[in-house]
Amino acid sequence: MTDSTKFKLIIVVGFILIAAFTVSRKYDSGQKKIMPIENSFTNDLRDGDLIFQTSLSSQSKAIQSATHSKYSHCGLIYKEGKNCFVFEAIQPVKLTPLDKWVARGRDGHYVVKRLKNADQILTPQVLKKMKAVGNQLKGKDYDIYFGWSDDRIYCSELIWKVYQRATSIEIGKLERLKDFDLSSKALKLKMKERYGNNIPEDEKVISPVSIFESELLETVKEE
Repeated sequence: MTDSTKFKLIIVVGFILIAAFTVSRKYDSGQKKIMPIENSFTNDLRDGDLIFQTSLSSQSKAIQSATHSKYSHCGLIYKEGKNCFVFEAIQPVKLTPLDKWVARGRDGHYVVKRLKNADQILTPQVLKKMKAVGNQLKGKDYDIYFGWSDDRIYCSELIWKVYQRATSIEIGKLERLKDFDLSSKALKLKMKERYGNNIPEDEKVISPVSIFESELLETVKEE
């Protein structure tokens, strides 16, 4: 093989490798890209569905540590025409477009759950009542102390109270603060920061994972 032929082969192989690398990069970026929510499955969602994610907020790790669950934030799905929103307790309690809500979670991962007998329970009248109950809590400040009064509201408390007050259904098991794992150093510091030496161990609490694991629900979507 002449030097000229060798040189031509090297050039050809080089172009092949560059092309393969370019295609690979395009494929990888396509795999990691989070597709717009409104174009994927919103037709399958219903008013009153529950959605869960791993929050990237500063207190998410403390919640995960205390509850032994990766899911640290949740909300209610409400539809307005073809658009979907999440009714959630952040700062303050409000409606958030679904795509923006999903984008705030870790890796865009989320799970949607629904009452197993939603067709019978969530009638138009009941859904109207749920939204009315929610409107009474809309605009409330987020409760960093996880108290049970309506003065401030946290995410799983919002879901529990809307369902309980509108349908008399209790989704998830109510617990006491002392029932959670409060042993991690980070959580102890957070508790000290919030409560000082007067930690309300008997305060009623509903956690995201308690709702997530409720036998009254079934998973309808996970991404």
